Amino acid sequence: MHDTTALLVELGSVILGLGIIGRFAGRVGLSPIPLYLLAGLAFGEGGLLPLGASEEFTAVGAEIGVILLLLLLGLEYSASELVTSLKTQYPSGAVDFVLNATPGAVAALLLGWGPVGAVALAGVTWISSSGVIAKVLADLGRLGNRETPVILGVLVIEDLSMAVYLPLLTAMLAGVGFAGGSIALLVALGTVGFVLYLALRHGRLISRAVSSDNPEMLLLVVLGLTVLVAGVAQQLQVSAAVGAFLVGIALSGEVAEGARKLLTPLRDLFAAVFFVFFGLSTDPAEIPPVLLPAALLAVVTVFTKIATGWYAARRAGIGSRGRWRAGGTLVARGEFSIVIAGLAVATEPRIGPIATAYVLILVIVGPLTARWTQPAVEQIRKWRGRDDGPDGKTATGPAAPVPAPKEEPEPELAASADTP
Repeated sequence: MHDTTALLVELGSVILGLGIIGRFAGRVGLSPIPLYLLAGLAFGEGGLLPLGASEEFTAVGAEIGVILLLLLLGLEYSASELVTSLKTQYPSGAVDFVLNATPGAVAALLLGWGPVGAVALAGVTWISSSGVIAKVLADLGRLGNRETPVILGVLVIEDLSMAVYLPLLTAMLAGVGFAGGSIALLVALGTVGFVLYLALRHGRLISRAVSSDNPEMLLLVVLGLTVLVAGVAQQLQVSAAVGAFLVGIALSGEVAEGARKLLTPLRDLFAAVFFVFFGLSTDPAEIPPVLLPAALLAVVTVFTKIATGWYAARRAGIGSRGRWRAGGTLVARGEFSIVIAGLAVATEPRIGPIATAYVLILVIVGPLTARWTQPAVEQIRKWRGRDDGPDGKTATGPAAPVPAPKEEPEPELAASADTP
């Protein structure tokens, strides 16, 4: 009974604190994500007042938070739009890999970690945080902006690339031979391909089977299906996030709209828990010794991610302002980077602290660059005597088609395309 009481007190305090932090962030016009992380850091292991009773519940809530973030992201797009995105955005995905995996691999080799450490740290610096970025886009009211489908296209390619990367990394860490690694890779690719096939060919049937006029039944079925698929996907080394995203892709029409309305409050709650848990699981004492190399790596990869977003948006015919917004939005790293570091830490223990410091820096900096990159560039251009015209007048290069959201953006969102 005492343990239950402590759990309720800690959990209630955490949720109330998140509400206060969120209101403060809203008043000052910032995303609450960095404040959630710092709060978790203050009350985690080695912090000011460690929270022990609610740790297990918070860990489960954090997993659900990531799943819901990716589910809601998937509900914005259909399977055909995903295929279109993959066909049109694959050059941007290749540029993304080269620009952002290379700094991590080079840093690991310079630190003497060897090939396995290089592959692991390359993944940490390569993959942006879909969860953080999805929350930032919603917080900044940019879901209807022209550059948002480009951002999501890059994130989709990264997330699906994990279906190849994670099995290979796991095989390398385990010292498994070529045959064992190939089997793991084939299982992962087969799983992703099967789900995409179902979404493309039988998406309407799936939506019809899930559909219900009773909101309670719809919520239970969609949430249960998502968690189940996410668990199976993780068991098959595809990652729970990709599984949840594919469930969202498979649902369409009225089912998708109803699920969005019902699940959005749950997403906001558990996403906040996820960011707090990330801070709770980080020991502040481990950060200072690796802060300098992590900060240098973060600075380099801030610019490489901005360059990636700028290039991807330029290919899609987006104007100058939208290109800079796309680049700044892609900066944050988060859940996948931590997963990769967690897999590698048994083989290369030194990757844990530096990956934690690196992700903590960029998960705080990412929402700031998403908001301020484009205004900062415009200010610099004004100082130099140059200014950008509207997005539609500054686009250069071939216009590549990008997936459009399932619904037309609200007028106020569409009008926000030229605002920070």
